[in-house]
Amino acid sequence: MAASEPVIALDAMGGDHAPQEIVKGAVLAARDLGIQVALVGPPALVEEELAKEGPRPEGIRLVEASEVIAMDEHPAQAARHKKNSSIVVGLKLLKQGEADAFVSAGNTGAVLAGSIMYLGRVRGIERPSLVALLPLSGRLTLLLDVGANADCKPKYLLQFAEMGSAYMERVWKVERPRVALLSIGEEETKGNLLAQEAYALLKKASHLNFIGNVEGRDVASGVADVIVTDGFTGNVVVKTMEGIAAFIKGQLEGAIRSRWYYWLPGLALRGAFRGVQKRTDPREYGAGPLLGVKGLVFVGHGRSDAVAIKSALRVAREAVVSGMLEAMRPSAEAGEAVAEAPGKGA
Repeated sequence: MAASEPVIALDAMGGDHAPQEIVKGAVLAARDLGIQVALVGPPALVEEELAKEGPRPEGIRLVEASEVIAMDEHPAQAARHKKNSSIVVGLKLLKQGEADAFVSAGNTGAVLAGSIMYLGRVRGIERPSLVALLPLSGRLTLLLDVGANADCKPKYLLQFAEMGSAYMERVWKVERPRVALLSIGEEETKGNLLAQEAYALLKKASHLNFIGNVEGRDVASGVADVIVTDGFTGNVVVKTMEGIAAFIKGQLEGAIRSRWYYWLPGLALRGAFRGVQKRTDPREYGAGPLLGVKGLVFVGHGRSDAVAIKSALRVAREAVVSGMLEAMRPSAEAGEAVAEAPGKGA
């Protein structure tokens, strides 16, 4: 777009706390960061929430969308038939050049299906990938795919690696991101047939900084900047980590509250706990990109609050400014040449 400041289209009706927290996050991003936000949704509902946030920042405008895709709707059918939904209208703004990026915390499947339908795939990318941002080691690790592609071919994992590497380099300023393959052992011969053949392709891709296999215990260690796997495994990993984190937090809080002699050390450690919580808070990273489509699309957690939405808008703007989409094309084409070279892994 010609405007100096990118415009980010935001699905005002996406997520468990929409439209309240979504609108609040948009106001925070516009007010604190100067981000231009196009709020997409039913005007009356959005206006009602905006009125609660005081004076409207200049950077916010409304775009009408009369329909909403619910979390439990069939993704592809909803994206195809609900053409005036907040998700589809937001994607069309991106397609038509009226927005530079699109952010939604709504129905992930509908965002994925709609992105393929209305934006199309980047040349050289056969399967777009959903990304999880893992801030668990004090530095950010990308895990992909986490649910878009349950069944994968080796060349898909190569494409995931290329896209993830380009994203980390452009948006998060990581020089020569370390790329790893999730498997059941560090040795090249470990894992199922998919992992072994994907390893061969990744090793052959000289444009990537491939460091080999990592195991499940390494995901949170920060040993790699980008970890690739199939969508079934990635989704299980992320959901397991979320469950364990909630369990540990509940156990610690319960122990401190149930015994009076834990109170004092518990109070003393509160500051340290808060510091760790901030460093590992996914809200600070906002939303993960949907990589591989012809447009910058970001998918937030369904439980996103205003802080997470503000962060998502910040990350989306950074992706626009960094030229991430343009960087994705040559990277994908390089991977396409590797995958088509003689040998296994196609």
